[in-house]
Amino acid sequence: MPTIITHGLVPLALGAALGAARIPPRLLAAGAVVAMLPDADVIAFMLGIPYADAFGHRGASHSLAFAAALGLLAALAAPLVRAPRIRAAAWIALSAASHPLLDAFTDGGLGVALWWPVDGARVFAPWRPIEVSPIGAGFFSRRGAVVMASEMLWVWLPLIAATLALRLRRPRAKS
Repeated sequence: MPTIITHGLVPLALGAALGAARIPPRLLAAGAVVAMLPDADVIAFMLGIPYADAFGHRGASHSLAFAAALGLLAALAAPLVRAPRIRAAAWIALSAASHPLLDAFTDGGLGVALWWPVDGARVFAPWRPIEVSPIGAGFFSRRGAVVMASEMLWVWLPLIAATLALRLRRPRAKS
């Protein structure tokens, strides 16, 4: 998995590119939170749920169904994030879906249960350039530094480039 930091950066960068008129600050912040949320499934380890279980790490919470469910909840909570219901639902679902999609590009673990509950098989992307992050305190190690360098190269730099390109294409407000 990429680090929690990188998961949160994906919606923040895209939201910055789209602008506050499209993605209000509260919706932007909610997107960053839900992009990190699937990794709360590491609590399964403490509950004795095996990694490979449907509700283990990278299981159901890493599915497109989970992202869609969060999107539906966001539609109900749209007034709280000051956005139209359809925009809140789409933004939150997209932000949550970014998490398992990024995880699928890592070089470790068991893959992600992207298609759960239809298919519980764990999948990876065909190309896996991102170093998998150690869980917990192992992040603050030489391995953690290697992971951060990998994420900067394969996620952060492309995000920065895409954000700048989209911002440059965005029409400027007339004064």
